[in-house]
Amino acid sequence: MAARLAAAAPGRVQHLLDARPVLRALLAASFRPRWTADYLTLAPLSTAPTFAEELAAVAGRGDGRLRADLRETRPGPLADVLLADGLAGQAAELLDWVWRQTVQPQWPDRERRLRADIVGRTARLSSQGWAGVFADLNQKMRWLGDGRLQVNDYPSPPMRLDAAEQLVFVPAHCARGWVLWEKPTRFGMVYPASGILVDPPSVTAAGLGRLIGANRTTILTLLGTPMSTSQLATVTRLGVGTVGDHLKVLLDAGLVTKRRSGREVLYWRTAIGTALAGGTERTGTWGSTTFR
Repeated sequence: MAARLAAAAPGRVQHLLDARPVLRALLAASFRPRWTADYLTLAPLSTAPTFAEELAAVAGRGDGRLRADLRETRPGPLADVLLADGLAGQAAELLDWVWRQTVQPQWPDRERRLRADIVGRTARLSSQGWAGVFADLNQKMRWLGDGRLQVNDYPSPPMRLDAAEQLVFVPAHCARGWVLWEKPTRFGMVYPASGILVDPPSVTAAGLGRLIGANRTTILTLLGTPMSTSQLATVTRLGVGTVGDHLKVLLDAGLVTKRRSGREVLYWRTAIGTALAGGTERTGTWGSTTFR
């Protein structure tokens, strides 16, 4: 983990860890393969917590409970520097530093992309139910019905969500997702969001680009998953009006269809549009959504 931070903030991470040995030890103890210490995976206290509130939740966990989280992650004795008072506060300070140095400068663009895609996932919930929601979150995660969710391929029993008062979906820039919980009422699913940081897709076929234009080809390629005009504008970096003009042409040609979902109108490819695009499917992303 320290190596990843160093790549994101070269020089500054090394200086911080050299000056604060407790933070170096904390990072080393917080992760092992396929496991992250619980203090880093707390389920949010509200549907839209501020970053300051989430930091306060980490600090409020207290030194004793935070050490218990570390011992569960890395069984065995803790480093001596982790036994001093104030550990939970220092953990919150580290998270605040990581946010300011590596995430916050890019956050406005990332957040816009995530929020723009909420509509698509919500539409899938309404049309396919919970099984459709969980289908592509994680290859190891399966909705078993009857309030049961299998969250990984460990031999542990499925998670029971019968008493859940809050289930929060959180997209993240990661290779695989994980589960958040404050049993028995608050749960969350962190999942790897696809495509939120990549550049707009290039033309998939030179011939198709010459036929309908590069921008319409890009839009048609993206519409393997239902998306709104605002989503398309965010991902392609075209104006909303320009995207609307291209969508009208594609609609008139029978290459895409549309349906209203709440305040948004979703567009996606027809069978003819998919055939013209060579069957290429692009998976959209979706923002942090809470279902109660």
